[in-house]
Amino acid sequence: MPSPSAGAFDAQSRRVWTGRDVRRLLRVPGDRDDKRSRGVVALRTGSDAYPGAAVLGVEGAWRAGCGYVRYVGPRRAADLVLARRPETVATTPDADAVLADVWVIGSGTDATTRPDSETSALRALLAGSDPVVVDAGALDLLPATAAPVIATPHAGEFLRLRATVGLAGLSSDTLQDPAARAEAVRETAEALGGAVLLKGATTLVADATAVIAVGTGTPWLATAGTGDVLGGVLGAIVAADRAAGGTTSLAELAATAAWLHGVAGRIASGTEAASGAGEGGPAHPIVALDVADALPAAVALVLGEDQGSEHDEHREHIEHHEETEEGRA
Repeated sequence: MPSPSAGAFDAQSRRVWTGRDVRRLLRVPGDRDDKRSRGVVALRTGSDAYPGAAVLGVEGAWRAGCGYVRYVGPRRAADLVLARRPETVATTPDADAVLADVWVIGSGTDATTRPDSETSALRALLAGSDPVVVDAGALDLLPATAAPVIATPHAGEFLRLRATVGLAGLSSDTLQDPAARAEAVRETAEALGGAVLLKGATTLVADATAVIAVGTGTPWLATAGTGDVLGGVLGAIVAADRAAGGTTSLAELAATAAWLHGVAGRIASGTEAASGAGEGGPAHPIVALDVADALPAAVALVLGEDQGSEHDEHREHIEHHEETEEGRA
């Protein structure tokens, strides 16, 4: 199903992202690939106050299939990143220029305590040509950007982002209406000039002309740090596309990352069997690293040729059910 064209958008007709869409866009490495041709992600995330965000984002990027991950951040966070993932190339914020296919910024940082030097460095990234995934503590730097961007707010951050880009305020109740929520995300993406991923029970991804609904998650994903993992997954998916020539829209890449993240959450929580053969066992609590650890299983699930059709039918049933339930809210 093609994306809606400009001027023909209907806020009530969102495209639901499926396993077939994800399989079409996932880039599987070939015999001629090396670590850099699979995509290079650089994360400028975490802080002395919240170093764990750096660990979670880096872990998400590696587990989603990135070939080369770089981390730029304070020493405490860098040490924790290397303790968890020693294959990461870590440097301090004052290091020479770092080259990457995509940047992930803002996770685990606080705009109110951000040093001027860090603000300048982040603005330089946003003024560049490489795609930037913008989360949490860097959302205040939008929309002053020339780079292709994916903003990843939760509901409260989304309302503040709308004010930042000069749009009218919305009540929290308005966002409970599916059609109004979809139009608000599309309108914000248009004003931003990039893509917006609004996290939620059903995640919405939009650019100026299209809205994509991703309903693969589970309520067990509502726990600290899972958004940091998502940032790393986004970096990996965008980097792989850019390393291969960059032909896919940021909204579709973001929807693919959100789909994998949601399925990983379902696998980690026991909501879905890792084999893809229907529902899992009794669901249980998870932590963010559980989601990262389940990402390879989510990738294997969607790429498994022998069970692809069965899994797609199961997934589309779940997505249709969740979209219907949201529409009744």
